[in-house]
Amino acid sequence: MALIKSVRGKTPTWGSSCFLAENATLVGDVIMGDHCSVWFNAVVRGDVNAIRIGNKVNIQDGAVIHCTYEQSQTVIGDEVSIGHNAIVHGCRIESHVLVGMGAIIMDHTVVQSECLIAAGAVVLENMVCESGYIYAGVPARKVKTLSPDVFKQNISRIANNYLKYAGWFDQS
Repeated sequence: MALIKSVRGKTPTWGSSCFLAENATLVGDVIMGDHCSVWFNAVVRGDVNAIRIGNKVNIQDGAVIHCTYEQSQTVIGDEVSIGHNAIVHGCRIESHVLVGMGAIIMDHTVVQSECLIAAGAVVLENMVCESGYIYAGVPARKVKTLSPDVFKQNISRIANNYLKYAGWFDQS
């Protein structure tokens, strides 16, 4: 079972059919929906502010989800994939988003639905990443338009794959 720690009277909660890897860490004010997965060495740390995670979200190996004390919560919508070693900090990620491996998303950023943050991208504070685009680079910028049908199909495929992968592990 994952490391689950209460902080300042808040204990993480999660919905049905969630997979929490044995060495994943959930701390404090974290509320996660149904059919989510938090993978090996991932940290979801709601010690200084709230973290809210929707349904069918996968937080892949080594990713860190955090926030800023008295300034910014982290809110993640439904059917979001957070890639390996990504950092999501004090921002809002709407539904149907893919955050690539090693990407960094900083405080007060809004990533709109059906947006892709490329691997290694650094999304600076207060940025708005518009729906229907790929953002890449350091600092991240809009680099390519995606058709809604192609994008939605890929986001759903990845989210469904992570449901399947979670099912390979004994969750008793």
